[in-house]
Amino acid sequence: MTGTEVGKSDIEIAREAELLPIGDVAQKLGLGADDIIAYGRYKAKIDLAVRQRYPQQSTGKLILVTAMSPTPAGEGKSTVTVGLAQALNQLGKRTVATLREPSLGPNFGLKGGATGGGYSQVVPMEDINLHFTGDFHAITTAHNLLAAVIDNHLYQGNELQLNPARIVWKRVLDMNDRALRQTVIGLGGRNNGVTRESGFDITVASEIMAILCLVEDLQELKHAIGEILIGYTYDKEPVYVRDLHVEGAMTAVLKDAIMPNLVQTLEGTPAVIHGGPFANIAHGCNSLIATKTALQLGEYVVTEAGFGADLGAEKFFDIKCRKGELHPDAAVIVATIRALKYHGGVARKDLKAENLDAIRAGFANLAHHTRIVSRAHVPFVIALNRFTSDTDAELALVHQLCDEHGFPVATANVWAQGGQGGEQLAKLVVQTVESSASSFHPIYDLSGSIEERIEDICKRVYEASGVVFTDEAKRQIKDCEVHGWDHLPICVAKTQYSFSDNPKAVGNPEGFVLSVRGIRPSLGAGFLVCLTGDIMTMPGLPKDPAALHIDVDEEGHITGLF
Repeated sequence: MTGTEVGKSDIEIAREAELLPIGDVAQKLGLGADDIIAYGRYKAKIDLAVRQRYPQQSTGKLILVTAMSPTPAGEGKSTVTVGLAQALNQLGKRTVATLREPSLGPNFGLKGGATGGGYSQVVPMEDINLHFTGDFHAITTAHNLLAAVIDNHLYQGNELQLNPARIVWKRVLDMNDRALRQTVIGLGGRNNGVTRESGFDITVASEIMAILCLVEDLQELKHAIGEILIGYTYDKEPVYVRDLHVEGAMTAVLKDAIMPNLVQTLEGTPAVIHGGPFANIAHGCNSLIATKTALQLGEYVVTEAGFGADLGAEKFFDIKCRKGELHPDAAVIVATIRALKYHGGVARKDLKAENLDAIRAGFANLAHHTRIVSRAHVPFVIALNRFTSDTDAELALVHQLCDEHGFPVATANVWAQGGQGGEQLAKLVVQTVESSASSFHPIYDLSGSIEERIEDICKRVYEASGVVFTDEAKRQIKDCEVHGWDHLPICVAKTQYSFSDNPKAVGNPEGFVLSVRGIRPSLGAGFLVCLTGDIMTMPGLPKDPAALHIDVDEEGHITGLF
């Protein structure tokens, strides 16, 4: 019987683990003391020069872990990512797990952390979930430095003739705080600056976060920051960060944050964790630097992209792989019995009860996600992530349905058994990589108009019957065309709970029309954000936030994190 089965929490399991010194973890990747910068005993930054010091003729195999549409019950995508990496290592494959860094907002809200669970976690769990190496603080500071310089420019005479009503750069905070979505700043008289409307986004929605995850060195970072659009003049001309000459200072703040972080799993498998953009409001992938560094150092690299294949995987293929010229070798689509039942119409409170009919109905959601991955011409396998409430009949039915559809499938019990519980999945992944050559290419090309690319995503990925654009969205698209920004990839901001823009339309909705309400240029990051539905870039806290259950005991041990 495992610890999770006798009631141990994730944080208790993580605290009981005997961790390797970070230098020993680095040695597993062929790295020496001069290649890392230690942050205590169990964390380190990997020097950017490592990629030049250890060039290789061929790179490792890149495995993407994605999932079916998420549910309030959670599917354990990060847990499967970690467990699969551990299992591949047990098969003798030098494997690196590459994940995103957790945001403090969800940690204290509803979603919790992002370090996996049970016996498939990255550690030190508390450090990674709370502050880690300070990357998010640096991103927050760099973002808000720009905001302060913008408002100081207005106060000091506004030489650039910025229109205060058309400044698009807000401030950010790594916290769920709905009260800050819309604010008025500069109150209290002339000495406090120019009074104007503004607001806050969560740090992971910052364009600085997206940029950090899509550049490969400091000079590219500085150039990309200089390309950020901050607003427009009274004559409707765009104004960029480079016009304020602050890109150098912002890059200086991010000098250490750009270096990827090295930690380990509970079984000592190296893990590189860096960057954390959300997939429902940004591109949802860890940094290119982290992924490419891992590919040079490992035989297999297991990475994950946020939420379902309609969000994280699509953006991984069409934004990250396009930008970094990556070639994924296989994808793992995580499914769970309870997610299948939820998408088959079962309420959350009834998910533990056996329901074969609901699984059959919910299977359409999983099948839809396989079509998305297939449209990128990447071979895939299904990972059926097992939970203790799953019955033998339910597990057998999913395997039967996968067999009928020709989907390779393996049950993974990595939450309870760690790498050992992912052995069959790991063998299936290796078999798929070795026997089914990936012929990857992005799902859409960049030759069409903005509207055509959005429609391509909506119809080929979400399988919508149509797309409508509000008058505001049409005006913003025209603006992008006038300024020459219409060649950029599209990053759709959409609810994660549905293929549509209605979060309540779970399962596999058909015949829906997706509404585009706005286009936000992220020129430094190199894409256009397409806003749909009522997606928020600053989340709020639930009625019973996780923060109310987190504590520190007399010995300094943190409790309540998950």
